Amino acid sequence: MITAQNLRKSYGSTVAVDGITFTARPGKVTGFLGPNGAGKSTTMRMALGLDHPSGGSITVNGRRYAEHRAPLREVGAVLDAGATHPGRSGQQHLSVLAATHKIPRSRVDEVIGLTGLQHVANKRIKGYSLGMNQRLGIAAAMLGDPATLIFDEPVNGLDPEGVRWVRQLARRLAGEGRTVFVSSHLMSEMAQTADHLVILGRGSIVADQPIQELIEAGGESRVLVRSEDATALMTALSAPHVTLSSRDAETFEVIGLDARSIGRRALDVGVVVHELTPLHSSLEESYLKITQDHVEYRSGGPR
Repeated sequence: MITAQNLRKSYGSTVAVDGITFTARPGKVTGFLGPNGAGKSTTMRMALGLDHPSGGSITVNGRRYAEHRAPLREVGAVLDAGATHPGRSGQQHLSVLAATHKIPRSRVDEVIGLTGLQHVANKRIKGYSLGMNQRLGIAAAMLGDPATLIFDEPVNGLDPEGVRWVRQLARRLAGEGRTVFVSSHLMSEMAQTADHLVILGRGSIVADQPIQELIEAGGESRVLVRSEDATALMTALSAPHVTLSSRDAETFEVIGLDARSIGRRALDVGVVVHELTPLHSSLEESYLKITQDHVEYRSGGPR
């Protein structure tokens, strides 16, 4: 379990994390989201004792990271997959970590097999691709068989098969009763992986709730309609509380009416409807709506 209580971090006059409180619980994948500069990496670094809080606290399994006698057995983390000695092989890197934490050598072979690094385990890390480095970082995180895992952008550099593997790994680890805390900019992956979301904006929490609740609360209900008489049907549906958006000559979206009401109105005016599909908001849509006032840098161009 990861618990933050009124956690705060300042760098001079700049407040990176502004008194946040949240809990990442065992048996769940907790997604940690937010725009660049929101304070996600700073929070993760404080959880791992790499930065000291200016106020409040953050604990892993009930203790601050520095208080654990064997931290690698309590929490495994992937924050910087490139933070390795380039002259060592992957196996040597893991063996050194294992030796310093009194972890059996057999566990090194297990995590190499788990992460699919068998064919490069004896090659020097400087020759590893970005994806190989990510897998090595995950292997190191798993080395102590910890109850809590912290992954910062774990799919960075991975191919589609690797992305799916990380997703399945996170779900499996949570299914074993572990705490899995994951940050990512890939909304499609987070939507398939996370059970719960904590979203930061400018150092403060802007959402802390189950992922499905957040998706449902963040978007408007829409219906996709397709008809050869689209123009006539749009005219019949027009009302102050209804928003109509044309996609093409035969297809449009409706906000403000459900599919049943649209179907009844089409019957009333004698229009044949070929498709009535309720559209559910995506995590990306809900996330962008929630964080729109917390983005530090905005892209130019039309909106």
